[in-house]
Amino acid sequence: MRLLATILTLCIALQAQSQVKIKVDPSGKGDFKTIQGAINSLADTSSATRYIYIAKGVYHEKIYIEKNNIEFIGDDRDKTIITYAIARDEWRCGHQDDWGVATFNVGANDISLVNLTITNSYGFDWKKDTIIPCALDTVTHQKKLTKTGHQMAMRTMNATRLRAMNCNFLSWGGDTVSPWEVDNGFWYFYNCRMEGGVDFYCPRGWAWAENCEFISHNGPAAIWHDGSHNEDSKSVLYNCTFKGYDGFYLGRYHRDAQIYLVNCKFAANMKDTAIYRVPTTNTIQWGHRIYYYNCHREGGNDYSWFADNLPAGLDGRTINQQWVFKNKWRPDIWR
Repeated sequence: MRLLATILTLCIALQAQSQVKIKVDPSGKGDFKTIQGAINSLADTSSATRYIYIAKGVYHEKIYIEKNNIEFIGDDRDKTIITYAIARDEWRCGHQDDWGVATFNVGANDISLVNLTITNSYGFDWKKDTIIPCALDTVTHQKKLTKTGHQMAMRTMNATRLRAMNCNFLSWGGDTVSPWEVDNGFWYFYNCRMEGGVDFYCPRGWAWAENCEFISHNGPAAIWHDGSHNEDSKSVLYNCTFKGYDGFYLGRYHRDAQIYLVNCKFAANMKDTAIYRVPTTNTIQWGHRIYYYNCHREGGNDYSWFADNLPAGLDGRTINQQWVFKNKWRPDIWR
């Protein structure tokens, strides 16, 4: 037993020594000046988590991640800023898919984000609407770029098990946070702030957002979900707050969705409109599945549509991460 314990201790020590830890600092005091440079330096594969520590500063970079098992850790949530300006409508005029449409493009599994601000600044920088030639538009061969168009701060493609803690995801337009993998996407957000336009939080698959703040700048919905490939997939918003422009809408869907709002707080100026189904030609297989529990509006004047309506057998205690992810993933076990 003593020999086994000694061997185990040595293995743990060797593993700790072998962990990859990289420091990014734009002043030159780290291993790299750019985040993408740090990512590019990593081996293509690793069974252990690699750590990239990012100093305070503004990083004008579009990030591409195609290597698994990386944790990005900023020095300060509000002062470690990754920003780039991309209008999705413009991007798709020259590209067949969304790879590269966001400030933070994730095409890898087991990615963690801590203490970061990730911004798509297109809408914040906007001066006026612009008409551009668009080769891939088959009707008019042109596209109008607006302040409120789709502007992704983070977009995943062919990825799963992404988690973010103490992060800001900011844009003025739609689809700010787009973790899209409808078949097996697992997403976790804790103590994050998300801002944007229509559907600015729009996960596909299984998602958990806890202690998060959602701020609507414009558009007919803040949240959206696509669970159309698996009846069990769901999006849970737990202890979250919602605010925005006068008369902002809470949410909508046009594919099969399953959304749970638990212990959430709504600003007094939220529109008296429930999460609704958009008229669609899509087949809705499992009906209207929007659930509320212990949610309240500022001032105590609650709307009737978010009264408690959980399915039988569920309550605030049984709705947890283990229930969402079916014990296949424990994102709350950090590092």
